[in-house]
Amino acid sequence: IPNRSLTEQIMLIFYAGNKSQDSGIAEMEELPVPHNIKISNITCDSFKISWDMDSKSKDRITHYFIDLNKKENKNSNKFKHKDVPTKLVAKAVPLPMTVRGHWFLSPRTEYTVAVQTASKQVDGDYVVSEWSEIIEFCTADYSKVHLTQLLEKAEVIAGRMLKLSVFYRNQHKEYFDYIREHHGNAMQPSVKDNSGSHGSPISGKLEGIFFSCNTEFNTGKPPQDSPYGRYRFEIAAEKLFNPNTNLYFGDFYCMYTAYHYVILVIAPVGSPGDEFCKQRLPQLNIKDNKFLTCDEEDGVMVYHHAQDVILEVIYTDPVDLSLGTVAEITGHQLMSLSTANAKKDPSCKTCNISVGR
Repeated sequence: IPNRSLTEQIMLIFYAGNKSQDSGIAEMEELPVPHNIKISNITCDSFKISWDMDSKSKDRITHYFIDLNKKENKNSNKFKHKDVPTKLVAKAVPLPMTVRGHWFLSPRTEYTVAVQTASKQVDGDYVVSEWSEIIEFCTADYSKVHLTQLLEKAEVIAGRMLKLSVFYRNQHKEYFDYIREHHGNAMQPSVKDNSGSHGSPISGKLEGIFFSCNTEFNTGKPPQDSPYGRYRFEIAAEKLFNPNTNLYFGDFYCMYTAYHYVILVIAPVGSPGDEFCKQRLPQLNIKDNKFLTCDEEDGVMVYHHAQDVILEVIYTDPVDLSLGTVAEITGHQLMSLSTANAKKDPSCKTCNISVGR
């Protein structure tokens, strides 16, 4: 593939309807039909495509027609804007050909793709082959490069740092009773839900335990309200976050609200969670970052958190209840603040990056 952008390689010409309805597009069987289509080098917003062709009339090919669509399922919205193009006319560059985000490809999304070969005539019309077979593939998660872009956006609004002393986790009384009876008093990591950015590599994959650490500005203590239950487990910050743990940036998102969430991951050095994150997430300096810091002052560990974002902290190892305390909170259960499987606002300019949502 020539070392230049797809914009330079590919001329976009979109058309609607099937080929029997397309004005000026004729059918000729002599052009070879692509077969044995291969999709490779898949990212969250690009892929490479190649195929085999019979040699007959191969030298007449001037363009490729590529039809790309999201794979529909029973839960998908069947309505599609008529002005959203799904077909691309690309100059017949050497294969494999890189297709980038001209369709605003979304990460972790299933697509179908089919290909035609075409020959542009002197009058501007095209002679085309039959469509190839339809191939299915799924785009990838955000890479570290994409997450670093999210990280930089989050740093802009993080705000000044406030002191904290504890991490806390709110749940219903039944949750803690179950932990005591069935898990030997130790809270167990569970797979993270699909809240946040659609391309986040931790959603549905990373196992951990959610904690909060934000404090009230006027008291310096955790808020008494919670969307997750009226019982709170509190643990001294140094028992989860210390020089023997690594800190990673996981996500930055909002849910059609003015406030934003940042997901951080704390993983004991060398643990399975640490190895998972090291491959996929930007690592933060625990002493110097914009969100959550741990440093020693006069022989004492001192902790700070960002004031202007809501931090969701995932700890990747089991945590024994004996390391902290469980007590009922006095505030309200604010269900509107729950982030369980929350969908990110794709239109927010603050927390979206310029790749698929």
